[in-house]
Amino acid sequence: MDYMGYTKTATYMGGPRQSSNILPSIMQSSYKPFDTYPAPSPLRRSLTTAPWRPSTYYQSGQTSPAHALSRSLQGVNVPPVFAASRNALYTRYTPNDWSSSNQTNYMSSDKVRSGAERVRFDTVRLCRETDDKTKRTQTDVGKRLGERIGDITFWKTELNHEIDNVIAETNALNEAKRVLEKALAETENPLHVAQECLYHREKRQEIDLVHDNPEKELIKEVEIIKRCQHKMRDVINKAEVQIGLNRAAQHELEKDSSDKFRAQTLDETCHGMRNASRGLAFHNGVHRIDNTLSVPESWAKFTNDNIQRSQSERAASKHMRNEIESTINSSANDMWTEWNAVNVALNGRMNESVDVRNKLQTHLSKVLQEIFDMDRNIELLKKAIQDKTQPMQVAQSRLDTRIRRPNVELCRDPVQHRLVSEVSEISDTVDALQAKLRHSENTLQELLRTKSALEHDLSIKNNSVFIDREKCLGMRKTFPMAPRNVLF
Repeated sequence: MDYMGYTKTATYMGGPRQSSNILPSIMQSSYKPFDTYPAPSPLRRSLTTAPWRPSTYYQSGQTSPAHALSRSLQGVNVPPVFAASRNALYTRYTPNDWSSSNQTNYMSSDKVRSGAERVRFDTVRLCRETDDKTKRTQTDVGKRLGERIGDITFWKTELNHEIDNVIAETNALNEAKRVLEKALAETENPLHVAQECLYHREKRQEIDLVHDNPEKELIKEVEIIKRCQHKMRDVINKAEVQIGLNRAAQHELEKDSSDKFRAQTLDETCHGMRNASRGLAFHNGVHRIDNTLSVPESWAKFTNDNIQRSQSERAASKHMRNEIESTINSSANDMWTEWNAVNVALNGRMNESVDVRNKLQTHLSKVLQEIFDMDRNIELLKKAIQDKTQPMQVAQSRLDTRIRRPNVELCRDPVQHRLVSEVSEISDTVDALQAKLRHSENTLQELLRTKSALEHDLSIKNNSVFIDREKCLGMRKTFPMAPRNVLF
């Protein structure tokens, strides 16, 4: 037996000298002196499969089925407990080590808990901040969507109002054009009467077949009516062009209004979306797609330009309606004035013929054959003049058709120059034939004046009086066109 305080020199069971470290083998690999033992890290992973079990004092053991878990103690002398405790005195931890280990565990626990608590607080704060920021952002987006819907509603209301105005103006212009077309058709009646009078007065014989004042007034009346018709056709063409412009402006307004209706529907759908709405899904990368074609300034300017264009076309349409009204009134007044002038001239000529008839005594026996030949010549000239009608109509129809070329295609090309010159040539030819016709009539009148007898001239005067009184004035008792001084 060794004395207390002496170093152990004996071994139990006569075996070889063992190491003085009597700690279990598991603890030997993990133990370190207290002064060099680091604080446990809160992020250290366990070597075991259970993350909640620390790896400091626990490690999976390995067993072999070929060996027994315990060895038999037969033949082994176990030392007394007191001797074992005394001999192990210098191989165990000291109380300071034990206290230091506990303090280290406490400090590590406090440190880990403090870090975990800070993480929890930061997590809660971050979650609240992100929730608030997301809600503010979503609320701001909803507000901006509402403002956008308000802007779209405003411009759509303006567009619809302008569409109603331009439709009403187009209908009014169509009605004015219809009235003008009806007035143009009605001008055929006085034109027909004037031409019938000229035709009947062409039946005057010999010396009375003169280019007198009634005939001049009748020709002037025909020219005025044709000039009024030409003016009306020009105004009708302008009205048709203006109607086309109105409809083009209306089409742009309706297209813009339709686009705004679709945009408003889509924005209202977006404005009504909530976190609990149905049909929501992820659309990855959609925020990187930029297919916009305008900015708010150009967007508003586009609609404003359409409205201004429509307003400009409506103003032009109103001016066109005023021009139509002015054209109808001026044409009716001109034709009515000339109608009365022709009637006055016919009455005066008829009175003159009656006075001359009472004084004339002549006959036409020796000059009838010459009169017949001259009449044939006159008819030939008339036929020649009439033959120029179709070429004139073709040339004028070509010009009228070519004036409908669109935009820059309305070119004054060589064809245009040649068509204009063709109309001028035909007009000059017709004028030359008409001059020849008048010359032939004057020659006939000279023949009649020279070779006619007063008795036969008396019958001519009777025929002239019959034509002017019965044929011409009989048709001109009433004006065959109702003048419209107020149309709208």
